[in-house]
Amino acid sequence: MIMHYGYSDGSGEYYITVDTDKCNGCGKCTQKCPQKALKLETAFVDLEDKTVAAVSEDCRREIKYTCASCQNVKAKTPCILACEAKAIKCTWKT
Repeated sequence: MIMHYGYSDGSGEYYITVDTDKCNGCGKCTQKCPQKALKLETAFVDLEDKTVAAVSEDCRREIKYTCASCQNVKAKTPCILACEAKAIKCTWKT
């Protein structure tokens, strides 16, 4: 399952996407996120509870600003580099 966290508005699209099928819940991305926007949470995926990475509730509506420091580095963001399973993607379209 693909989980999208973020939003679209008149200025662009700002999303962090987590592929729960690939995410193994290791937590490396949460440790490397400089803004502490990521956390591990239990989600109901494919008829079972699974621990996966997710964007914290208070950061979801402000992802454009919370993750602004990583926006310009695209695929080299700390969370993406930390994810050995390649389960995280960032979308910044302005």
